[in-house]
Amino acid sequence: MGASCCQGECQPPSDGTTPLFRRALWAALVINAGMFVVEVVAGMAAGSSSLQADSLDFLGDAANYAVSLFVLGMSLRRRAQASVIKGATMGAFGLWVIGNTLLHVLNGTVPESQVMGAVGIAAFIANVVVAIMLYAFREGDSNMRSVWICSRNDAIGNLAVLAAAGGVFASGSGWPDFAVAGIMAALALSGAYQVLRHALAELRYCPVAQG
Repeated sequence: MGASCCQGECQPPSDGTTPLFRRALWAALVINAGMFVVEVVAGMAAGSSSLQADSLDFLGDAANYAVSLFVLGMSLRRRAQASVIKGATMGAFGLWVIGNTLLHVLNGTVPESQVMGAVGIAAFIANVVVAIMLYAFREGDSNMRSVWICSRNDAIGNLAVLAAAGGVFASGSGWPDFAVAGIMAALALSGAYQVLRHALAELRYCPVAQG
């Protein structure tokens, strides 16, 4: 164990600190920040809980990519600690989506399906581009895995938003939108569990140096 740790903070064989990974993270950060602005405005205008949920997801992902860039090159323990924060953020997002969706259910909100569809297509394209860029880095420490899980969940969530837009248009009801928001909340909670489990395992492997 002494060969793999320096002052109690472990260094893995690879931490993703390559120019390619850094460029991918910067591109993902810019794309997610831009789509957050687009979706938060569109979600409020359309009265769509799934679009609002997706906009907050974009914001959270932009912050996560920024954190990932900040900790690149640091010890495994520092990156695992950052992943704990990211996992907790993903979980908080899932809980917020549940609460916001329940509010829309109580108010009987019927979102504008055309806006949902148009913005959903743009968001899906953006997330597919990010997912393709980050696919090669899906295997690695908890920091790298959390980045991939975020991008994967986003692409899946956008497909669900498009399905909700079609459901709202066909039924004239807000329930398809509510159902998709629930699915996105479940994805966020599942992703948070995966990230936290892996990060906590890394923290156990690399305990704080005594003394």
